[in-house]
Amino acid sequence: MDIGPKDIISNLPEALICHILSILPIEDSALTSVLSKRWRYLFAFTPYLVFDDSMFLRPAIRNSTINKFSLKCGHGVVPDYVTSWVLNVLERGVLDLDLHVTVYGVRLPSKVFVSKSLVSLRIESGNVRGIDVDHVFLPKLKYLYINTIMLGKADDCFEKLTAGCHVLEELVLNNVYSNIWNRSVSSKTLKRLTLWCIDYDKNPDSVSFDTPNLAYLKYSDYVARKYPKVNFRSLVDATIDLAMTSDQDAHASYEALVGNATDFLMGICNVQILYLSANTLGVLTFCCESIPVFNNLIHLTMETRNVGWESLPPLLKNCPNLETLVFQGLRHRYTSKCGDVDGCLCKYSGEISSCLSLSPVKVLKILRFGEYGIENQIELIKLFLETMPCLEQLTIYYDTPIDDALIQVSSQLKNFAREASPNCEIQVIHDVLS
Repeated sequence: MDIGPKDIISNLPEALICHILSILPIEDSALTSVLSKRWRYLFAFTPYLVFDDSMFLRPAIRNSTINKFSLKCGHGVVPDYVTSWVLNVLERGVLDLDLHVTVYGVRLPSKVFVSKSLVSLRIESGNVRGIDVDHVFLPKLKYLYINTIMLGKADDCFEKLTAGCHVLEELVLNNVYSNIWNRSVSSKTLKRLTLWCIDYDKNPDSVSFDTPNLAYLKYSDYVARKYPKVNFRSLVDATIDLAMTSDQDAHASYEALVGNATDFLMGICNVQILYLSANTLGVLTFCCESIPVFNNLIHLTMETRNVGWESLPPLLKNCPNLETLVFQGLRHRYTSKCGDVDGCLCKYSGEISSCLSLSPVKVLKILRFGEYGIENQIELIKLFLETMPCLEQLTIYYDTPIDDALIQVSSQLKNFAREASPNCEIQVIHDVLS
């Protein structure tokens, strides 16, 4: 009986061996080339290639199709090598291209935006000289992610990108620099959009959205001078961080608007789940003619980073079906409006704001409680308990590692008179759980 060792793997079909090698890190699969003549080039035919500059390897020039190519490289790599690698996999019909390039002086080829095969494209860069988007043709692309890069040679880079992607479903543009101040995103297929702009302290001239099937939006920008078109007909979930420029902030007053974001806000009024940054609360106060009615809104989260709360009463009044209200932090800055009835949510005026006494909210959550002291915050929470008639659950996420502090605050709140919400369940837990 032959009981000697057998090379079972080498007897497998070549396609199966290549599949096994594709699961291994590229440096490990490359080591198999020394096993025998048959194994010498097998690793180069794997349909998935993931490269890191720490490997100091160049991909073999082959004609086989590549399903996925991931390249991570930094200092010490010759810029021309990066360009040639990218062009090579594009010619081989790559489906999924993931580039994380921080090589100084590299100019990624504009052909990354001209591919009949790409389904997913991710570009993350640093020290890169940018990419021209004069021509975009990505007919099969469903996912596009671009982070920290300059796009150029187009009147409107965002419009160029979306116009050339016929089946695009998700678009992420983070810190994408451009020489123009017009932003336009138009797509009938787009379902998820993240647009995080960090242009200099200046208002863009024009911002437009024509995305009727978009369900998820995450948008950060300065208030534009105009919003010619805002079509979010199918929007469900939105995170909004609109900000005033330093000049607008310096001239902000209650007498006259310093900007106008009304058209944008009207465009998102069908949303069901909404997150508003502290910057946006300021925009609602000083850059909005009137706050629209959010008839579909059931979940609202607000960041209250030491800003005035002048915009909260009219906002809450215009959310007639709101069920869950979340304060991310409970930092209240006193302003001249605090002395007016319905001018704020505090009790400074001596009267109860009608937006609280008529509130439909059932669940109230306070995140980061105690982050900047608790006295004023406890008074605000007491006001909520005394005046919100539909409140069924109050959950406070206390920023403390001390269990006794949780018990003390919980006992204090449960002893408050709660005429408006006598059956409200109160829970105080560690903020880490939020």
